[in-house]
Amino acid sequence: MATSHEHPLAPHHVAIHDPAIVEDNGTYYIFGTHRRCARSTDLVHWEYFENNLSRDPASLLGGIWEAWPKQPENPALEGNTWAPDVIWNEVMRKWCMYLSVNGHEFRSVIVLLTADRLDGDWTCVGPVVYSGFNVDNVDRTDVPRVLGDEAAHGDLSRYASLKDTRINAIDAAPIRCDHGEMWMSFGSWFGGIWMFKLDPTTGLRDYGVRYPLVHDSADPYYGVKVAGGYWNSGEGSYFVHRNGWWYLFMAYGWLGRTGGYQIRLFRSRNLVGPYVDQNGNPAISNGEIPDNQTKGTGIRLTSSIRWSGGPADDDTIEASQGHNSVLTRGSDGRLFLTYHTRFVGRDDNDYETHLRELLPTADGWLAAAPYEYRGEVAAPPTVANTTDPYATPTHAANTGTEPGAADAHDQSSCTCVRPTHESDLAHPSLVSGDYEFVRHDPHTYFNGTRDADGTWHGVNLPETITLQPDGRVTSGGVVDFFDTPDANLPRSTDGPVSRGSWRMLGATPAGVRCCDSDMAITIDGMTYTGVFAVLPRETDGRATLTFSAIGGNQAVWGSRIEARS
Repeated sequence: MATSHEHPLAPHHVAIHDPAIVEDNGTYYIFGTHRRCARSTDLVHWEYFENNLSRDPASLLGGIWEAWPKQPENPALEGNTWAPDVIWNEVMRKWCMYLSVNGHEFRSVIVLLTADRLDGDWTCVGPVVYSGFNVDNVDRTDVPRVLGDEAAHGDLSRYASLKDTRINAIDAAPIRCDHGEMWMSFGSWFGGIWMFKLDPTTGLRDYGVRYPLVHDSADPYYGVKVAGGYWNSGEGSYFVHRNGWWYLFMAYGWLGRTGGYQIRLFRSRNLVGPYVDQNGNPAISNGEIPDNQTKGTGIRLTSSIRWSGGPADDDTIEASQGHNSVLTRGSDGRLFLTYHTRFVGRDDNDYETHLRELLPTADGWLAAAPYEYRGEVAAPPTVANTTDPYATPTHAANTGTEPGAADAHDQSSCTCVRPTHESDLAHPSLVSGDYEFVRHDPHTYFNGTRDADGTWHGVNLPETITLQPDGRVTSGGVVDFFDTPDANLPRSTDGPVSRGSWRMLGATPAGVRCCDSDMAITIDGMTYTGVFAVLPRETDGRATLTFSAIGGNQAVWGSRIEARS
């Protein structure tokens, strides 16, 4: 049943694995593995619902199940309906669901189902792509129609090689390009992620398109290679088009609680690639990379973290985050990352579906918001929302017009050209202060063990840094040193150790005009470009100034520490 889940859930959450999110007329729907589905009108409060697919999958899929995936090793259909994705087909005037019916040893098939309503019943149209075939059973697939009988009954060895094109036909991701063409990516681990063109009149493969055989690039049956291969982890592909870039999201690692599942990001100017990360590494593997979930290819967007705004305890620290989709909200065009996650302090099979807003950066990447979405979008810093009524002027700049005038986090502290409305954007001095700063380390992950200091291995902890009003990034207290070898008395430096610099992009150093939320921070020699955003914290809902940034293929988050009286 779609509503079953054995573990208690956080309020308003649902447990849907491999979530695919879609919108219709202001209502949002999530579809996932094992036919679970839920809906919401605000992206926060979710409720399960059912349809004929969740109630009686055999009535829709029994025929294709018996014809291809069913084997003695996996005799039950119910546990083998995996990772659907749903798209509106304007030509068919139907919602199209692409669902994997999984089999033993990759003998799987992605099928097309259609519906008139997202909360209605589905009709099975037919198979879209097969995997796990060989010369003995290829006639039970559409491979002869694509390759031709002679090729299909000849050398199919490449489809049996885990380092070539032996893939599993799972994790379908239908895509509509700017010209109205429809494509579908699919695949998992081993042979990589591939895509081919769909026929919008049928929703099935476009049999009129032919692909060449080029190693690590194209295959006559599977189409164009876009990522992975050579037995490396990588699955759950998803594509988003924004500001002239196509973004490829995919999951590295294994989905278990201690398996290191994580979201990695690449981009390309073209839908079919080539996709590269921020350092120019290609998404397509050109060799075997053992444990590639601990390597530096792809931008890791999130990780397991513990900090004061949340997650703050083992039961809420996310672990094994992955198989995401992305919603482009119709009302405002904002992007929302949807994924499933397990938790450090919970059972291995206890998982939830979470959402975070994605924040476009000035250099053309997408950064994940530091806190889970709670119904309030990421707001740019303003004079109003960066003013903390409990704050003290510990790190405020002296921008008063008279000597010794003290700056505080209020409107009287700034003498630049001031905004006339609360919606206008904040002066840089108002976003300075102490921040918790956390890096999403791509080289480690939560594996259930503890380090020598007793902390969980792979759970990233914050350090405290200070964004000084003069543009420095500092940390620690005042440093003492001896001025000359003959001196016995310590002398203080001008302040704490400088770690780098920060700036709000578009503002002059003097803050002559207020600026938007784009920012950059250089710390320990690495520059990260990102976004300031006011968000409610997960622990208490308090509006907090944050930043999310990406640099050198690494994502970082910051959350301002407000002083309390």
